[in-house]
Amino acid sequence: MTTTASHHLSPAFPGRAPWGTAGKLRAWQQAALDRYLTEQPRDFLAVATPGAGKTTFALTLASYLLHHHVVQQVTVVAPTEHLKKQWAEAAARIGIKLDPDYSAGPVSKEYHGVAVTYAGVGVRPMLHRNRCEQRKTLVILDEIHHAGDSKSWGEACFEAFEPAARRLALTGTPFRSDTNPIPFVAYVEGSDGIRRSSADYTYGYGNALGDGVVRPVIFLSYSGNMRWRTKAGDEIAARLGEPMTKDAIGQAWRTALAPTGEWIPNVLRAADQRLTEVRKSIPDAGGLVIASDQDSARAYAKLIREITGTRATVVLSDDAGASKRIDEFSGNEDRWMVAVRMVSEGVDVPRLAVGVYATTISTPLFFAQAVGRFVRSRRRGETASVFLPTIPMLLGFANEMEAERDHVLDKPKKDGGEEDPYAEEDKLLAEAEKQQDEATEDQLPFEALESDAVFDRVLYDGAEFGMQAHPGSEEEQDYLGIPGLLEPDQVQMLLQRRQARQIAHSRKKPDAEADLIELPAERRPIVTHKELLELRKRLNTMVSAYTHQSGKPHGVIHNELRRVCGGPPSAEATAGQIEERIKKVQEWATRMR
Repeated sequence: MTTTASHHLSPAFPGRAPWGTAGKLRAWQQAALDRYLTEQPRDFLAVATPGAGKTTFALTLASYLLHHHVVQQVTVVAPTEHLKKQWAEAAARIGIKLDPDYSAGPVSKEYHGVAVTYAGVGVRPMLHRNRCEQRKTLVILDEIHHAGDSKSWGEACFEAFEPAARRLALTGTPFRSDTNPIPFVAYVEGSDGIRRSSADYTYGYGNALGDGVVRPVIFLSYSGNMRWRTKAGDEIAARLGEPMTKDAIGQAWRTALAPTGEWIPNVLRAADQRLTEVRKSIPDAGGLVIASDQDSARAYAKLIREITGTRATVVLSDDAGASKRIDEFSGNEDRWMVAVRMVSEGVDVPRLAVGVYATTISTPLFFAQAVGRFVRSRRRGETASVFLPTIPMLLGFANEMEAERDHVLDKPKKDGGEEDPYAEEDKLLAEAEKQQDEATEDQLPFEALESDAVFDRVLYDGAEFGMQAHPGSEEEQDYLGIPGLLEPDQVQMLLQRRQARQIAHSRKKPDAEADLIELPAERRPIVTHKELLELRKRLNTMVSAYTHQSGKPHGVIHNELRRVCGGPPSAEATAGQIEERIKKVQEWATRMR
């Protein structure tokens, strides 16, 4: 795009660009724009990591198309009410006036178009179709994957915008766990026969990190001992990070997040210490706690006030003043905000630098969106810190931050018609994807009894660092005290040094003080649920063999193992409990020989 295309843009546009880019487009934005102007496509899908500047790219293109009379009006479709207002405000800064309150009828002549939600389009698709048919329209579909949230939304979007002159689809997370096709997205069949979404321009997290457009993210993971009571009355104890069944992981996770225990207060205290360190070099840095539900959000806000002595901004999804609170927090220098759903994606609060992932949502889509709230870079060297429970799935997501994913439209077929043993888990994940970020209804009832927290590890750039340490210990402080302004390679070097110092210090301690796992993080592998399935299969195989040897039924042997070894039924037992039962049945079998 030449300078004439942006002749009326504000000199400060993009107003919130990071260091060194104010007043001009970033390299990826210019490259994507050049590709668009060369090809002049009707449909264009731009995939850019959260925080890279999709809004700036889209509005610059909209300005060009309006100025050159390629289109006569603009319609922006966003996932939430807050985001459509945010789009209208961003557009106004470059002279494009969008009506964020449009519902029906003609649009005032003072506006260049409207900003609406996917839900709004779903209610009245013909209204928007008529607008597209009457005037040449550019439709900007923000976070386009939401058009696949339900069949009705996808159909409504297709019906409404099929006549549009131009369609620009944007997303930072193009992948979904389901196979609902996304309207106006091209799918290309690979050599394996599976169709995947095909982007016209992709700008991933790894590229953005190298360009200094986004911040490097340090993940601080906390383990700890959990104890809860099931609906059947069984008391179960487990340690976060130990291999457990899917249900047990969920219940241990929820126990950790229960505000009545010690895990969440300790993690919030550590996160606040981290925020204090970051604010030494980024004075207005803010923190965000992402909660599962409104009751938890209010409880966390109360804990933050007890820890810090200051109030936290609370943002609830059904609160009429939620958007206003987010805007106020974005513009002030308050320390903490606690939110449910409202800050899951797209919401622009560039000063957020520390996060606490205090929700049980476990889809890769939501995780990427949540982490995306912290990666927006404003000046060189800023880092982001996100605190996590030691849940294998979350650690996997954290280690795959730079992985680029496409939306897969077909599920791979097993050779020879073999049944996929994990198909049910894929189905459950797909169902979780459809949830509106609230606790899922199929979670088993339980009662959280107690929890504690242990600093577990630091994850950065696919590598793991640190040894377990008690909250408040010198070892934990080493990692919480990492400077807030560092280049990516400096972060790596510093983490390596901190771990080496921690290992050296550990070797000097008396054995009596070694009450935590004295192994570096990379030597403490997190056992996955699939590996746990193999353990249970091994136990069942050994019980079957002992059945033939002893003549006792399977159920009797399992009950006897549970009585002798303790713990819940094997479907809910941890890896350690299952291994103990395997040893016991081996012992019984040896005695009978």
